[in-house]
Amino acid sequence: MLSGINGQSLDAKGRVIISPEYRAELGESFYITLGFNDKPSVQVLSISHFENLRNQIRAMTGDMANDFMHIYVAPATLVTPNAQGRIQIPKTIRDLANLDKEVMVVGLDNRVEIWDKPTYEEFMKARMAASYKAGLELLKLF
Repeated sequence: MLSGINGQSLDAKGRVIISPEYRAELGESFYITLGFNDKPSVQVLSISHFENLRNQIRAMTGDMANDFMHIYVAPATLVTPNAQGRIQIPKTIRDLANLDKEVMVVGLDNRVEIWDKPTYEEFMKARMAASYKAGLELLKLF
């Protein structure tokens, strides 16, 4: 399981460190693509997880299938971390996800998200305000 939130800085080449714990779950190489949220972000998916997503998109029909091919499949890039555990996020993906210097790397069960720090903080504040109490009630924790 992938979990945890940590802040990092993109280096001058657009690289970010993927922790050894995350790499152990994701594999030697993995895919990065655009995020699944209504705010810009980057998804980091194991090869099998990405292939499952791609197969689901292939099974879709209509305009949404085409849209999802453009949103998730077209920008997808297979990456392999270097000896320091860094991956380079292509400039196209960095630009579409609004990644600047400070980023948040977030483990989410079977995937990792990479966010621009201010965007992530805004996203979390909105989600906490909108979903926190209702979510606790659904989980029977409130």
